[in-house]
Amino acid sequence: MKFRHLTFLATAALAVRLWQKRRIFRLFDAAERFHNFRHMEELFPARRIQRGGDVFAFGRAERDFSNFTFPHLHDGQPRHLEEFLQRTCTTGFLIIHKDQILHERYMNGATAESRHLSWSVGKSFVSALVGFAVAEGHIGSVDEPITQYVPELRGSGYDGVPIKHILQMSSGIYFKEDYRVSLFSEINKFMFALYVLGIPLERYIANLRSHQPSGQFNQYRSADTEALGMLLRRVTGRPLTAYLEEKIWRPLGMEADALWLLDAHGVEVALGCLNCTTRDYARFGRLYLHEGNWNGRQLLPAQWVRDSVTADAPHLQPGAHNLSDYHLGYGYQWWLPENPQGDFVAIGIWGQYIYVHPAKQLIIVKNSVDPDHEIHDDETISLFRALAAAF
Repeated sequence: MKFRHLTFLATAALAVRLWQKRRIFRLFDAAERFHNFRHMEELFPARRIQRGGDVFAFGRAERDFSNFTFPHLHDGQPRHLEEFLQRTCTTGFLIIHKDQILHERYMNGATAESRHLSWSVGKSFVSALVGFAVAEGHIGSVDEPITQYVPELRGSGYDGVPIKHILQMSSGIYFKEDYRVSLFSEINKFMFALYVLGIPLERYIANLRSHQPSGQFNQYRSADTEALGMLLRRVTGRPLTAYLEEKIWRPLGMEADALWLLDAHGVEVALGCLNCTTRDYARFGRLYLHEGNWNGRQLLPAQWVRDSVTADAPHLQPGAHNLSDYHLGYGYQWWLPENPQGDFVAIGIWGQYIYVHPAKQLIIVKNSVDPDHEIHDDETISLFRALAAAF
């Protein structure tokens, strides 16, 4: 009888796991993805990041943007903001100028309380955590090789690669970030290994190989952010969630708890699996707007912020050239638009953005569930810059 009960429990556990995997395969279904992107904890394991203390409240100075237009990137013809938000499947849109919310909009079932998946916007949070680790002396210098701190990466493609090159997506690792064209691209194989096969993410990263010398070519690789996640866990001795809670979530007065998705072994997926409210994304943008200073208290070193949003080598410069696979420039996990104005942006697939324009004291956040996100990045940045020009 006991054996039969154990057999039943094992069968039931397997059935639940298979059902969960079936749901995961429907993550991007048109009928479900708006809900899924706001409730990722229903599909994947997650760990909570708790807010604490007084909430930092933005002021309000509502402005009417209903008739706002901006020139289309390619034909120069005016596009209406409202049409653009609808066309790009926006769920949250927030304009903040000098700490005043000028415009706040939620669509497609989202509310101000919704926690929306960051996708690769989360990479910029990981970069900030590396900055905190350097400031606290956990890391001596970003010029040091990552294997000085993460011995598990010895013998891999990351062996001897400076931390700085990894921050700048210039590690030289062979890892194709191709979501649509090939089911067998490295990013798709990585996610399949994590959530279908249950392979530990750190083991996967430690088996990657080098493709070219580091520090010479800018190629977007989510694996690099996973390597940074490994680095942070080793040098702090803590989960990323605990470090983020201490260094960012509580000091910035975030208004809601956040969630960070995990692999099957309880390790945070660093490449872009943070989930928080649109306003809390804006609070993080405000930290960078003020070069790491929060209401008179220097939390993150100003030099780290400046380095993070500076393209300091030829292969990182904005503009189309043969030293990068994308026309936007790159810093430490932040994107730098062409024709620099001192602005910078965190970008995630499916249309996630935190745009910061320090000279205009402007923060714009956009959350979306946009299946055509790849073709809308330039148009979105054109919108952000048109809004900046209005101030």
